[in-house]
Amino acid sequence: MRRFFRKSSSPSAKAPSAADAKAQGATILVVDDSPTETRIFTSTLMKAGYEVETATNGEEAVEAARSIKPDLILMDVIMPVLNGYQATRLIRKDPEIGGTPIIMVTTKDMQTDRTWGMRQGATDYMAKPVDRQRLLERIAELLDGGPDA
Repeated sequence: MRRFFRKSSSPSAKAPSAADAKAQGATILVVDDSPTETRIFTSTLMKAGYEVETATNGEEAVEAARSIKPDLILMDVIMPVLNGYQATRLIRKDPEIGGTPIIMVTTKDMQTDRTWGMRQGATDYMAKPVDRQRLLERIAELLDGGPDA
């Protein structure tokens, strides 16, 4: 059986910061068909202390979300098999994972794209290239039940 996601290696040994303490134990599913984007997100999240799992299309995302039950999902939109909008709708309909925060991270930056993403069930929507600090702040807010969580 082909493995549809991979668990990232643990971050380098360093003294944990307050942000690392918040992130401790939180798992984020990164869904993107671009190996470069996946690597960038994975590196950023691991440095912040998160566990990272990955999927390369919407179908793998739904399967991985059901299997690992991540604390948060970063979802690209333009992907093969199922796009991010379709995958988000399927996740929202699943009673076990439907409440998982989903941040759409995509190059689609028109207001209609944002509106459609939010209507499909996205918790937030960010256009690539994403400001890494802003992304980490938003993730922390959503995991802590902060503003608009």
